[in-house]
Amino acid sequence: VGTAELLGAMSQAVAGRGTGAVVGVDWRTSLTDAAARVEPGTALQGNLDPVVLLTGWPVVEKAARAVVDDGRGAIDAGAAGHIFNLGHGVLPATDPQLLTDLVALVHSL
Repeated sequence: VGTAELLGAMSQAVAGRGTGAVVGVDWRTSLTDAAARVEPGTALQGNLDPVVLLTGWPVVEKAARAVVDDGRGAIDAGAAGHIFNLGHGVLPATDPQLLTDLVALVHSL
């Protein structure tokens, strides 16, 4: 089960606390869909599938660009912002250089 069905409740739990609300979105939910499920003024964090990092750079780059594009779509749909992140933690077999390259790519977009 992904986070999609919990997003509304999660954003309600942090809404109105005087700071920017941010909810994490796993890789199984599009950021644009998540934007429609959260309270106004909520930012989204996520949601690259960590398994993608076990592939080669061309696949990682394409997937990362898709997440950034989806994040922009989420902002257009009403999200307060988008923080690029993995949809879950880094897997032990992930090449650290790939993470370095991913961070550089995201910063350049």
